[in-house]
This record gives sequence, structure tokens and C-alpha cells, in this order.
Amino acid sequence: MKKTKTRPYDAAEYLETVEDMAAYLEAALEDGEPAVVVKALGAIARARGMSQIARDTGLRRESLYKALSSEGNPEFATVLKVVRALGLKLHAGPDQV
Repeated sequence: MKKTKTRPYDAAEYLETVEDMAAYLEAALEDGEPAVVVKALGAIARARGMSQIARDTGLRRESLYKALSSEGNPEFATVLKVVRALGLKLHAGPDQV
């Protein structure tokens, strides 16, 4: 039986447009889990280019990789800087319970 090669899924490979990135972040925000939002921001930043995001935010690239990983716990100020550098906006609205 032939073995199938697999590799880990990386959302960054599929985020090609700003609209894709905004929809991905919106879905993460709807999930409501902070770790999901941070991981989504990390994938979007990798899709855009972490070095460029680091330059735009004034933060070190290595620090961004760590902060935006699944184990990361970035400060809110860092999240806002990254969102701004990505050309995205966070939105608030009433909860549709």
C-alpha cells in the first residue's frame, strides 16, 4: 500500500486577498476564543509577510512570530498595531443572541 504524504494545514497559504484576510479574521472574532483570534492574525501576517508587518508595527519579527503563535498572548496594543499594519479593522456590533 502506497503511503500518502501529508503536511500540516497552514491557512496563510490560502489567504490571497484583503477580502480573504478580513473574512478569516471576522470568522475568528465570531468564534470568541482569544487564542483563535491570535492564531488567525498570525496566519494573516505570514500571508502578508511577517518582515513587512514587523517594519510597519515597529516590532521585532521574532517577537511577532512568538506573540501571534497558538501559544502567544500578545498585549492588546500589539494586536491593534498588527491589525492596522495588515490594513484591516476590528468591528463591534450588538450580540445577536
